[in-house]
Amino acid sequence: MSATGRPLPTPAHTIGPFYGHALPFPGGGDIAPPGHPDTITLHGHVLDGAGAPVPDALLDFWQAAPDGSLTGAPGSLRRDPSTGGFLGRNGVDFTGFGRVATDADGHYALRTLPPGNAGAPYIGVCVFARGLTHHLFTRAYLADGPDPLLDALPDERRATLIATATATATAGTGTGTGAMRTYRFDIRLQGEGETVFLEFR
Repeated sequence: MSATGRPLPTPAHTIGPFYGHALPFPGGGDIAPPGHPDTITLHGHVLDGAGAPVPDALLDFWQAAPDGSLTGAPGSLRRDPSTGGFLGRNGVDFTGFGRVATDADGHYALRTLPPGNAGAPYIGVCVFARGLTHHLFTRAYLADGPDPLLDALPDERRATLIATATATATAGTGTGTGAMRTYRFDIRLQGEGETVFLEFR
C-alpha cells in the first residue's frame, strides 16, 4: 500500500522458462523427410547481450515448402492413438514447422528442405528464452537478394538476417544422393550485432 492507502502495482518480472518440460518433442528439428537428397541444415547459437550462449532457449521455425506453398501438412507432432505417446513425423510429408531447444552450449540445428518462397528464400524463426517477457520474431535468409525487408535495412543490420553457407558435403554414398548444404545463423538477443527482430501488429 502507498502512503495514501492505494494499492501499489505488482512488480514486473520475467516469465519462465516453463517450456522445457513439454514443448520440445523428439525429432522437432527434423523437418526434411529422412534421406531426402535436398536436405539442408540451418544451425547456430543463441547469444545474450554479452555474447554468452543461452542454453535454455526454444526456437520455433516456419517456412514455405520447396514448391512455394505455405499450407504445410499436419503431423509435426503426432500421437499414437493406442498409447497417447509420441509417434513422430510420418517421414513423407513436409509440414514446414520445426521446434528445437538449444543445448548446453546454446547451439541449435534444424534439418529441412530449401524454402521456395518468392524473392530471397528465408525461414521464419520465433525465439523464446529466459529474460524475455515476449517472444521474438526474426528471419534466417538463405541468400541475400531483393526483398522488401532486407532492402529497408542498412547493410550492417541487413547482415544479421543472412545465414552463411558453411559447408557442402556429399549425402550418402549410393546412387541418387545429392549435396547436403549447411548454413550458419547465430541469433544475438541484444548488444553489438543484435539480430533484427520483427514486430507484428
